[in-house]
Amino acid sequence: MTEDPENIVLRYLRRIDDKVDRLGEDMRDVKHRLTALEIGIANLAATEASHYANVAVRADRTEERLDRIERRLDLREA
Repeated sequence: MTEDPENIVLRYLRRIDDKVDRLGEDMRDVKHRLTALEIGIANLAATEASHYANVAVRADRTEERLDRIERRLDLREA
């Protein structure tokens, strides 16, 4: 009779151990996926910043060209 409770406890402990192992594997998977998401968001932010910088450069060039045109056509008031 004393062996039965020990076997039941051991059986439950093994089940718990298996479940903890599966949870550990799931957490590793979640961590990898989260890291991939973080990298993707960082790349997206960098790309957005790059696009903003390109637009700013183009706007500056356009402004310079308009200034030159205004000067050539004497459209600017002195």
